[in-house]
Amino acid sequence: MCGNCKNNGIGRRDVLTLGAASIVALGLGGVSGPARAADGAPTALSPDEAFAALKSGNERYVGNPELCSVDLAKQRTAVAGHQAPWATIISCADSRVPPELIFGGRGVGELFIARNAGNLVDTATLGTVEYGAAVLGSPLIVVLAHTSCGAVKAACDVIKKNATYPGAIGPMIDPILPAALAVQKDSGDFVDNAAKESARRTAGRLTAASSVLSGLAGAGKLKIVSAIYDLQTGAVSYLNGA
Repeated sequence: MCGNCKNNGIGRRDVLTLGAASIVALGLGGVSGPARAADGAPTALSPDEAFAALKSGNERYVGNPELCSVDLAKQRTAVAGHQAPWATIISCADSRVPPELIFGGRGVGELFIARNAGNLVDTATLGTVEYGAAVLGSPLIVVLAHTSCGAVKAACDVIKKNATYPGAIGPMIDPILPAALAVQKDSGDFVDNAAKESARRTAGRLTAASSVLSGLAGAGKLKIVSAIYDLQTGAVSYLNGA
């Protein structure tokens, strides 16, 4: 499964080399000079190349899910002074959904990840993905939902059972409610349908909420997609026909 063990797709060493040494830099889509806080070149991968790398990684994870020994110390040293992640993942905090593993055993410095219950985007998460795209040069954002999501189920139970939750859990899942309402009469699993719809809506709102992201996307320097991970099969399916 690991990039170092398999030659198919883009290997981890190749990605680290591209990030550290490439002279091909992605422009920052109107971001001013002071925003270039990360010294060193960003990844040389285009949005489509980064997307292909994630797809091939998940294929390895599904088809050959083996964990190999990797030189983490060498990776750590290679990226200690500069990071150039080539994909940003907005993922659920669910312990069964580790992005580095499900996208093919990715190593240190490859993925820029924001995780919270329900893979939602609040101010902190939006700022995080803006930093990843505009400052670090990550050319791809994936909003990654998953099947049997607890946060989404909680939102569905609010609609179907008038459920209530303690503390900040209720306000946290409020953004999922419109998506759940939109699909409550659809055929199929209510929770999984709501998870897909919420991911689609979250991905769609990113450019509307951020002039930074919309500028990069409009210039062809950023791709934003939504997806869902199947806990049973390990496969990632993309929700916008990508």
